[in-house]
Parts: sequence; C-alpha cells; structure tokens
Amino acid sequence: MKLYNYMFLKNKRISSNILSLLISIEKIQSTGYKNEDIYPQVFNKIQNISNFQSIKYSNKMDGIQVSDLLINKIVSNEIVSRNYNESLITGYVEVLDNIVNNYNQIQFNTYSIRDFHNSLFSMADYNYGGTYKIKDNIIKEKLDDGNQRVVFIPIGSESTSKAMEDLIDAFKIASDDEEIPNLLLIPCLVLDFILIYPFNDGNERLSRLLSMLLLYKNGYNVGKYVSFEKQIYNNIEPYYQAIRKSSINWDDNNNDYDSFIEIFLSCLYTSYIELNSRFKIVDGKKQNKKSRIEETIKMSFKPISRKEIHLIWPDISHETIKKVVKNLLKENKIKKIGNFKDARYKRNWYGDRSEDEENVVVF
Repeated sequence: MKLYNYMFLKNKRISSNILSLLISIEKIQSTGYKNEDIYPQVFNKIQNISNFQSIKYSNKMDGIQVSDLLINKIVSNEIVSRNYNESLITGYVEVLDNIVNNYNQIQFNTYSIRDFHNSLFSMADYNYGGTYKIKDNIIKEKLDDGNQRVVFIPIGSESTSKAMEDLIDAFKIASDDEEIPNLLLIPCLVLDFILIYPFNDGNERLSRLLSMLLLYKNGYNVGKYVSFEKQIYNNIEPYYQAIRKSSINWDDNNNDYDSFIEIFLSCLYTSYIELNSRFKIVDGKKQNKKSRIEETIKMSFKPISRKEIHLIWPDISHETIKKVVKNLLKENKIKKIGNFKDARYKRNWYGDRSEDEENVVVF
C-alpha cells in the first residue's frame, strides 16, 4: 500500500547532478531579475510570449495541435470555442491566467485542484470536470512509430479520494519543515500526483499547471517569462523515461524519486538560462536597440533569424530589426546565410575579408 510521506527528504543523500542543479538554480534565481527594472517593456512582452508558449506546448503534449493564429484568437477572446479541442485550450488559458495572476491567494488543497480540473473542462462537452475518476486508468506513452507503451498503472479509482487527501497532508507537513528544500519537495509531489492519476482525463496537463502554481508560491516564478511547459515539451522523451524510472516500486514505497527530480530541475534551470541569455548580451546595462541586435547576433552560437531576434527582444519592432540587420550587413559586421524568409545571420569573423560561402558549415 502506498504511503505519502516526504520526511525522507530531510536526510536524503543528494546526487551530484541534483546538487549541481539546486546550487545553479538558487544562484541564478538570486541575480536573475536585475534587468526587470532596466527593461520593463521587454519583461511585459516576454510574459505574453511565455503564456502563449505554455498554452501551445502543453496542448501539443496532449495531442492538440492548432495554428498559432487560432491560439491567439482564443487567448484574446476573439472567437468562441467551436469544438472539443478549442474548448480544452480555452480551459487551459483560464486556469493558467488564474495561476499567474492569483497564485499567492490560491490555497493548495484538494478543493483547488478539483476546481482547476473543472475549469479545464468547463467549456467542453465533458461531464466529469472536478470529479475523481470513476474507472481505473493507465499511463501510456506514444512512441515514434505511432504505437503506445504502458508507463505506469495508477492506483484504483476506489482509493483515489483518500490518496489525494493523504498526498496534500504529506506535502503540507513537509513544506512546513525548513530542513526540506522546496525544490526537492515539489517534483516529488508532482510525480505522486501523476502516479495517482486522480481524474479520468486531463491529469498530465493539470500536473504541469500544479507545477507552476507550487513554483510560483515558493518564489520560482521564471515561468512567467519563459515557458516551463515548453522546456518539458523539448525534453518529453527523457521526461517520460524519468516517470517510468521513478515509478518502479512506487506501490511498495521503495521507488527512487531522483530521475524525476533531476528532469524537473533541469527544465526549471533551462528556463532560467533562457531568460538570462537575453540579458547576458547587455550585462545588465541599458543599451540602445542597434547595440542589442548586434550583440545578439554576435553572441548567438548558431545563425539566427530576424524573427528569433524579435522573440529575444520583443520591444524592438520587426521593421527596426530589418533596418539594423541591413546596416550591419553593409558594415560587413555580420554575414547572411540563406535567402528571403529563411535567411539567418551570424557574426562575420573575417571582417573586411571575404570567405567562400560554399565552405561555410552551419550547425
């Protein structure tokens, strides 16, 4: 029988990889927002980008693939949901907005979790929103060849309600203990929630939203500016592998949470890295738009497009980026790879000297 108790985290031996991630996250967290006062417009705009990407990639993980234009129309309330998938996107937008704007006021308990689930399906033709599963379910992973593989068999429907109450109680006890790091506790809770799989549908999308809620409530709100869901999507295969590894002997209370903790923290750390990479370019100093565009191209590890530059600096218009890039090309400071919409740019290491483009290897 599964017991929920996180006090083992007080004396847990931490692997070198997890310890390195913990130290790196705390370090980058303490210095990560000095640019918010320097570039307030940038932070406002990248928050909108992050929300959009969270909606897009979380729904892609659930097999819902729609155009960016449609997502923007749903977010801006330009259209009313016309089918089941659009209704699910609308529900995700509602819950995500609630978390981003009200996380400090939201109580983490079974009532709020069931309320989130109900909101996820509030616009869909679905009768079980907020209701625990009434039949047993199985966690499956879709393989590249289209087949599915069983990841884990969750607890039975008859035990779900008690398991959720025990889960929340165990989390509250552990979160009140100052010796237990929140960054170890949160992924353990998220994994257990996934393995309980308390609802008939929507468990994984809800687990990602609960991850954001708990991270926000504990001061790790990088997800406001860089999509945490996108990081999971980019690591979806190792993410599922980690669930599988950490679920072994879960029923007998002998599972090892390390695999899931590590992938969870890796995704969080990557979010911080992506945010900070924008501002390493300017080293925390106010710089004009031309300088930011030039430094972005120079410091990019691979050729970068004008669209990607705009995603890094959303306060700079496409027209301004086009004009600056054109001038940098004239000054021979950068080089152009490709043509038209597919054109990318990189630093010209040769200065005034020319180089045979056929010998250029683009990675």
